[in-house]
Amino acid sequence: MNQTVSYIWREPKAAEGFAAGVSLHSHTNQSKETLDFIAELSNDWPWIQPLMRWAEERSVARSGIRPDYARSYWTPPLTPRLAFDLERTQIETALQLPAMVSITDHDDIQAPLLLRSLASARQVPVSVEWTVPFGAQANKTCFHLGIHNLPSATGAEWMRRFAAFTATPLEARPATLLGDLLAELDSLPGVLTVFNHPLWDLYRIGKPRHNVLVNQFLALHGQHVHAVELNGLRNWNENREVTGLAAQWNQLLISGGDRHGVEPNANLNLTRAASFTHFVYELRRDRTSHVLFMPQYKEPWKHRILRGTLDAVRNYPDFPEGSRRWDQRVYHPAVDGHVRSLAELWTGGHAPIWLGATIAFVRLLGAPPVSNSLRLAWNDSNSMRAALAEKS
Repeated sequence: MNQTVSYIWREPKAAEGFAAGVSLHSHTNQSKETLDFIAELSNDWPWIQPLMRWAEERSVARSGIRPDYARSYWTPPLTPRLAFDLERTQIETALQLPAMVSITDHDDIQAPLLLRSLASARQVPVSVEWTVPFGAQANKTCFHLGIHNLPSATGAEWMRRFAAFTATPLEARPATLLGDLLAELDSLPGVLTVFNHPLWDLYRIGKPRHNVLVNQFLALHGQHVHAVELNGLRNWNENREVTGLAAQWNQLLISGGDRHGVEPNANLNLTRAASFTHFVYELRRDRTSHVLFMPQYKEPWKHRILRGTLDAVRNYPDFPEGSRRWDQRVYHPAVDGHVRSLAELWTGGHAPIWLGATIAFVRLLGAPPVSNSLRLAWNDSNSMRAALAEKS
């Protein structure tokens, strides 16, 4: 195994000698991002429960709609074209290298299929972030697998099979089905399977239980996983733990920016390959990976999460119609059960005053005086040094 992890602010010439930069794991407005976390906040912060109940009753009184967080979702602001151009431009400008971009929306391959109609993006791989239920009935979660470079002729069929697996109740699912699917993907030499953000307890089952399931998954299926991800949106300490996990299971480390907003991926891969398929061969056959962290990863983690939140609630007047306003990118079931954007559901086409005030307050956090103060307060340089084992 030949792998390196570099940081461009420490090694400005790290990209020299490579043939291309690779952006892996980013999202477009084709991704449906759950709003379940809003309901979960009330479990972590009981003091907001009365406020949430008040807001829910106001919603019922105004529209007859009670908030349903499980069926609601939001979509990232960037269209496939904007997302592709953002990732490509960072690589070409910052690294002076040709770019390869693999977009992985949640359980959806429409973005790469749409991009392939563009002359500049015909070589975009058909990729997806597959949500995989895992574990026993009383102890289960979901893992996210980056499936890159599916055969274009069978991509739609693979998506049908992924969806069928996810939808099948645990008690009705054959015990070997997941292993069979992963083994079949592994038999396709051009396909790359990545365990995305493996140590992020995204479904909040508790870190000890989550880590047990991660190790069970790798024990059962690690031979069909080609790399584990150092995630550009997770913090230093978690990525350091992922490095230990990869060593424990003899897994290759790979980048994955996980971009949802308008900041380009905070880490990339460097390759000597001339095409994405040959990049996959480099990883799978030669077991070679070169991860490069970009300058934005050095910023305080909480500050970057705030910026991502601001990206989600900003309005973008120059964007294509339908994605300009934040309430056009958030969806909720209407009284008739059909899911529509909030912009369609508002009475008179405007958000309730209380919600508008909340959004205005969140945006205020991004104003330069407030944002700069928060950035200083959230400076995690000590954590960064510990994660990198740097000397003071």
